[in-house]
Amino acid sequence: MLTVYHLSHILLLLSFYTALLSHLQVGFCRPTAARSPEYAHSIRLDGDIILGGLFPVHSRGDRGTPCGELKKEKGIHRLEAMMFAIDLINKDPELLPNITLGARILDTCSRDTYALEQSLTFVQALIERDGSDVRCANGDPPIFTKPDKIVGVIGAAASSVSIMVANILRLFKIPQISYASTAPELSDNTRYDFFSRVVPPDSYQAQAMMDIVTAMEWNYVSTLASEGNYGESGVEAFIQISRETGGVCIAQSLKIPREPRPGEFDKIIRRLLETSNARAIIMFANEDDIRRVLDAAKRNNQTGHFLWVGSDSWGSKISPVIGQERVAEGAITILPKRASVDAFDRYFRSRSLSNNRRNVWFAEFWEENFNCKLGMHGKRPGSLKKCTGLEKVGRDSSYEQEGKVQFVMDAVYAMAHALHRMHRELCYGYAGLCPRMANNIDGKELLSHIRAVSFNGSAGTPVVFNENGDAPGRYDIFQYQITNKSIAEYRVIGSWTNKLHLKVEAMQWRTGDPSLPASICSIPCRAGERKKVVKGVPCCWHCERCEGYHFQASEFTCELCPYEMRPDINRTGCVPIPIIKLEWHSPWAIIPVFISMLGIIATSFVIVTFVRYNDTPIVRASGREMSYVLLTGIFLCYAITFLMIATPDVGVCSFRRIFLGLGMCFSYAALLTKTNRIHRIFEQGKKSVTAPRFISPASQLVITFSLISVQLLGVFVWFAVDPPHTVVDYGEQRTQDPLAARGVLKCDISDLSLICSLGYSILLMVTCTVYAIKTRGVPETFNEAKPIGFTMYTTCIIWLAFIPIFFGTSQSAERMYIQTTTLTISLSLSASVSLGMLYMPKVYIILFHPEQNVPKRKRSFKAIVTAATMSGKLSQKGDRPNGEVKTELCEIFYLHI
Repeated sequence: MLTVYHLSHILLLLSFYTALLSHLQVGFCRPTAARSPEYAHSIRLDGDIILGGLFPVHSRGDRGTPCGELKKEKGIHRLEAMMFAIDLINKDPELLPNITLGARILDTCSRDTYALEQSLTFVQALIERDGSDVRCANGDPPIFTKPDKIVGVIGAAASSVSIMVANILRLFKIPQISYASTAPELSDNTRYDFFSRVVPPDSYQAQAMMDIVTAMEWNYVSTLASEGNYGESGVEAFIQISRETGGVCIAQSLKIPREPRPGEFDKIIRRLLETSNARAIIMFANEDDIRRVLDAAKRNNQTGHFLWVGSDSWGSKISPVIGQERVAEGAITILPKRASVDAFDRYFRSRSLSNNRRNVWFAEFWEENFNCKLGMHGKRPGSLKKCTGLEKVGRDSSYEQEGKVQFVMDAVYAMAHALHRMHRELCYGYAGLCPRMANNIDGKELLSHIRAVSFNGSAGTPVVFNENGDAPGRYDIFQYQITNKSIAEYRVIGSWTNKLHLKVEAMQWRTGDPSLPASICSIPCRAGERKKVVKGVPCCWHCERCEGYHFQASEFTCELCPYEMRPDINRTGCVPIPIIKLEWHSPWAIIPVFISMLGIIATSFVIVTFVRYNDTPIVRASGREMSYVLLTGIFLCYAITFLMIATPDVGVCSFRRIFLGLGMCFSYAALLTKTNRIHRIFEQGKKSVTAPRFISPASQLVITFSLISVQLLGVFVWFAVDPPHTVVDYGEQRTQDPLAARGVLKCDISDLSLICSLGYSILLMVTCTVYAIKTRGVPETFNEAKPIGFTMYTTCIIWLAFIPIFFGTSQSAERMYIQTTTLTISLSLSASVSLGMLYMPKVYIILFHPEQNVPKRKRSFKAIVTAATMSGKLSQKGDRPNGEVKTELCEIFYLHI
């Protein structure tokens, strides 16, 4: 299958052979009149070895004409540089001694097709002519001029021209060295194997421009290229590097047509403004297109908006920026590192019409340079002043050496050094050309010597070639600046030799702000924000805040902090969550501690009072042993408050487990034993007059401590199964705002464990309440049944209120405070109810009514049972008030236990 590349080459070869045949058929019959000179449109210098030269002496012509206006610098300066270099080489006794270099220099007119036709001159000598079928008008055979045999070609300038010519020269194995073609395409050694160049390819230039963009911290740029090999391949190389390295996105890639229509450049500016954030414009364009782009930006009032980055076609040229200094201000341009050749300046300034007749275009240059006219046959029309011929370059006109002069001379010298190496190898010790070189110079062998040369060029810089025939990349970086005196000039701000060296401090911008201007799609995200990249445009993104407990793990991701940590203030990392506990100075602790201290004082007072009056009737009637057990439980209920508020550690957690339910167990075990005893006594009395078993004080203590031992046994099992330890609960106060999150230091006691610990005591309390209900009918003068009943009813209400408060706040951020305070106050209130209802009346009588603290008559168990039975019967009589029944009973019996 034929590709576009193959078709283009087929068409190229067809056009080449057509043109070649027409050239070959050109001969001369014997003239009857004078004919025009053979080399009227080329320069020919005689020599032993002839080099070809291709230079853009004229610009591209308008439609229908191949050539346009003369190019003074790019054309005349450069071809004069070639002739000057040949002169120097011919005078050099060390380089090609006894061998003279000649030249055949042609004008490409800056057009590839025209250059192709001109370059056919270089290959004529390599093709045999057959003139047997050609006759002059008089029947004589034509006289064919012997063409020059070209061994190598210097040129061309434009990459498109070099590509066109290189395709032809490689067919005839003629080496070619360019002084200005930089298209990366020419580095393809399989297609352009006989092509070399003394300037670095645009791939290096594109890399240097990418390094500049990166150094300027730009990541969103547009590209602009002139249609043709130079512009398109340069932009393609830049885009390819941006893809490989990443970090720089191309907003738009626009092309300037070869034949732009009216308004085309205004349209380009409007399209560039569609992505206004991409202020940096990477330009691979010829100087004419550069000038028209700047002019369009100026017309559209965009002075100062665009940040131009120009390739070597802009370099340090004045012509693109004349009259557009303000819109070009700040432009960064690149140019192969070069130096002015002083010897050439002296040579060119000495050129005149009289001493430079070998240059067929010099008269045209003279008219253009001095703005005058040479006689009637002058090239410039109009009523201009007449040239005197005495004008002097640099004195009567401005002069500045064209930038590629150095490279033209280096290209000629590279060819000369290769020929010298070849001569030394093939004609060693032979003065002049030996037969091996005189008859035929092998282009392939000459190419190998070209690739092997290494010498210091005309500006002192080394000239070498790599395997693809490319020169190393060495560039100067310029910025177009306007000084305080409104003087516009290019200033060197850095260099690139495989690595960028940029003096940022030497740069200046139109705004006067020393900070670097921006050319970015999206502003950088702040700390704690991740980039959400726009699909297909990696340099454009939306910034998203890392929310909740997430932190910025990378430029593009947020990650969740470990459970015990939270994001720092900038959300760029994680920090430990602060650990808290219930402090003694907290209001949640002060109130329970105050109640507990009052309770402890009151309990201690009751204990001291009972001990002091241990043998009095009221203390003995209350059951001394059981009272002390009950008071111990009440004391522990108050004391547990301090353990619940103390800083958790293994010791505190161990004591919490032991005493949390133990105080209640002591209290309700004692009360249960009392109420059970009363219940059994009166139930037994209904059946028999004999006393029930286990109602003695010792039996009561055994029963009580048996009930308490069950609680202790459960605690010891708990210790064995799950040893006490502290934990930090980060879930309790894990608020939506991470800054408010706290870890709670606590003992490892779950709600279930707490219920189990208190559950047995609550069971005792409920059972005691049941017995209190059963003994509610016993006369109040007989015993403590009814005060115990009231105590249990009140306690049940307290704990019924405790359950919804404790468990209903399990999701609250204040859970630790509320639950601890609720639990400790509930324990203290339970203890206070028992203390107040069971012991405060007795203490009151002991201290303030000692006359009532006297012994009563003792009765037998039979009397007790009889009294209880009569109490039940009398209370059922509806015709006597309760008061009379009580009085009657009191008069008859007094129960003393």
